[in-house]
Amino acid sequence: MRGHRRDSFVLAAAVGLIGITFGVFADTSGFSLAQASALSVLTFTGASQFAAVSVIGSGGNPVAAVVSGLLLAARNSLYGPVVAPVLRARPGRRAMAAQFVIDETTAMMSAQDNPEAARDAFWFTGLWLFAFWNVGTVVGVLAGGLLEDPGVWGLDAAFPAAFVALLVPHVRTRPGQVAAVLGAAIAVVAVPFTPAGAPMLFATLAVGPGLWIRSRQARGTDGT
Repeated sequence: MRGHRRDSFVLAAAVGLIGITFGVFADTSGFSLAQASALSVLTFTGASQFAAVSVIGSGGNPVAAVVSGLLLAARNSLYGPVVAPVLRARPGRRAMAAQFVIDETTAMMSAQDNPEAARDAFWFTGLWLFAFWNVGTVVGVLAGGLLEDPGVWGLDAAFPAAFVALLVPHVRTRPGQVAAVLGAAIAVVAVPFTPAGAPMLFATLAVGPGLWIRSRQARGTDGT
């Protein structure tokens, strides 16, 4: 097995464990097995799925859940210009590839030394991730029905841990730090006055200042 395939398989298996956690919390938030599986098959981006289930579980309405998921998934569109030139797929296969354009597949593809290995890493990672994530979702929903209190197993920490893991790479930069602090402040202020799920939406307004600072840094680097 090629080195990148071994790494992709290990990564997919690890993500599958998070899929189990997603399934457990989808069950405790009132989602059926069919609903949770549909989210994993059709959405297939963990951050968005966690966000949607979190909003519904805390009493938010479906519109807030969908918007929260879409906002988090929007970052995947930025990977398109990176992935498309390497894959060079036909229209039908391109539509399938679009479902697999996520953090992990893009990272594994970008780490390869040549286009052939990059394409192989993308598809190998995507297919195994899709399989493990969806199996994990089913296992999690079934297990959730057997657990009286998932918090006893420490699974309640998976929600915030998943989001913290997503934030860590971004808060190492000044634009990310500004966006994180401002977003947290907006959310804290909004909590007492807005319905469940809305503070998360308002917090995304902090992305604007972060992008503005990043653009200024880029212009400074270019000497303009």
